Amino acid sequence: MNKSQPHPLEWRTGDIPVSRQFDDPFFSLDNGLAETTYVFLSGNDLPERFCDGFHIAELGFGTGLNFLASLAAFRAAKTTGVLHFTSFEAFPLQSDDLTRAWGAHRANLPADACAALTQSPNLPPQIIGPDYVLQLVFGDARMTLPQWDGVADAWFLDGFSPAQNPELWEDDLMQAVAEHTKQGGTCATYTAAGAVRRALERAGFSITRAQGFGRKRHMTKGRKN
Repeated sequence: MNKSQPHPLEWRTGDIPVSRQFDDPFFSLDNGLAETTYVFLSGNDLPERFCDGFHIAELGFGTGLNFLASLAAFRAAKTTGVLHFTSFEAFPLQSDDLTRAWGAHRANLPADACAALTQSPNLPPQIIGPDYVLQLVFGDARMTLPQWDGVADAWFLDGFSPAQNPELWEDDLMQAVAEHTKQGGTCATYTAAGAVRRALERAGFSITRAQGFGRKRHMTKGRKN
């Protein structure tokens, strides 16, 4: 069941969605697709690690750009098999907002997956494609993630800014992320906030602060010990 609420938006520079609730953009004001590629794909050593059954999990589905970019990279790498992608989202966007947010990036995104995400006004809990399985878990991740029975090879930690949305970065949730990560699995996030890095370290990740994307000086990468 979708226990979530619609996300109140405003738009900047034409097609950049900004959360009114958290006063934070959904992706970089410079280039959202380039940010996803740099932070979440490269930050998790992808596409090099892709294989049949590879499982990405994510905090914050947002516009779906991370999923679509991951699927595009999976296909570009000519990986044989199925990509699994599970995302935890409390405030899903509607299809019209998704389409607008993809904007100029649409030509570089998998057309079949874009169509599947927008075939109805509201996001479905699961979409199965020819080479992917997308699972959307609606509701507060602090409640839903501990109940999840999956484990991920890589995590995209893509919640809104820790300063604006601290609940999605607290110790208990980072511990749940670690418990649902395979040994040697990885995580990446655009934020380099000390509280986030320390929470991930306490949860069992070896943390590296790396050069950030665009205007951000640093980002965070981790590997489960």
